[in-house]
Amino acid sequence: MDRFAEIELFVQVAETGSLSRAAEALGLSNAAASRHLQALEDRLGARLVERNTRRLFLTDTGQEFFSRAKTLLADLKDAEDVVNAHTLNPTGMLRISASLSFSMQHIAPLLRAYTERYPNVTVHVEAANRYLDIIDNNIDVAIRTREFEPDSNITVRRLAQTRRILVAAPRYLARHGRPRTLEELAQHKLLIYTYANNPGELRFTRDGQTTALHVKGLLESNDGQILRAAALDGMGILVQPTYIVYDDMVAGRLVPVLDDWDLPRLTVNLAYPSRKHLSAKVRTFIDFMAEHFVKMSYEQKWTGRFGVN
Repeated sequence: MDRFAEIELFVQVAETGSLSRAAEALGLSNAAASRHLQALEDRLGARLVERNTRRLFLTDTGQEFFSRAKTLLADLKDAEDVVNAHTLNPTGMLRISASLSFSMQHIAPLLRAYTERYPNVTVHVEAANRYLDIIDNNIDVAIRTREFEPDSNITVRRLAQTRRILVAAPRYLARHGRPRTLEELAQHKLLIYTYANNPGELRFTRDGQTTALHVKGLLESNDGQILRAAALDGMGILVQPTYIVYDDMVAGRLVPVLDDWDLPRLTVNLAYPSRKHLSAKVRTFIDFMAEHFVKMSYEQKWTGRFGVN
């Protein structure tokens, strides 16, 4: 077995924590994988992996070698992807992370067109309403609504800005009345997204005036689709980014409330590991999403007003 294959096996062992799972991933028998790992340790003259009856773990030397070996394999993959990019034939698994709402409304509807254009790419969508660590979770592209990433190894590309907006079902407003002031809003049943920044406080701005309103929700959830369903059912007034409720407003299922006030806006971004050469699968997906957002004029739609208060 050549050196590259030995290193690839070792990295698989380190990442899976199992020799058998590593062997399965590489199409080897357990006995062959064990021989290859032993050959690597013999060649290096160092113990990389310790085993007991319950688990497998890396030695200190193994941990250091793993860090460098993983980088080596990533660089080699980048080199291969550069060639792949030139041929415009992206391949492999593309791992995307986004909130459930964004995944359902703005990724899932595009997957057929993307995979038809690039049939050798397999897509994995990790729907999560919290921000997964991109590097640790092997995410290729994440959709985020924050302006910057704390990790300098992550590149951020802006897609569109969106307002956050108050909306309610017509039947809720018919039953409870439409609030005309922020004071009246405080008396209504609110549906609150708990992963928002400071969800118990809404900061409204109009004509240069900012007013903070402390709120408590009738229903609180960490998932926007649960709150949207509750709003459509007439349970209360929903606070969400326009990109989640835009189609409902166009159809009249939800109507804006106090639309002359602004809440802090969000920016929808693509975030991905910074590398000199992006893999073809990542580059094509980023370009595909950016082109679609421009074509659909999402920023214009999501930052506009509906003229109903």
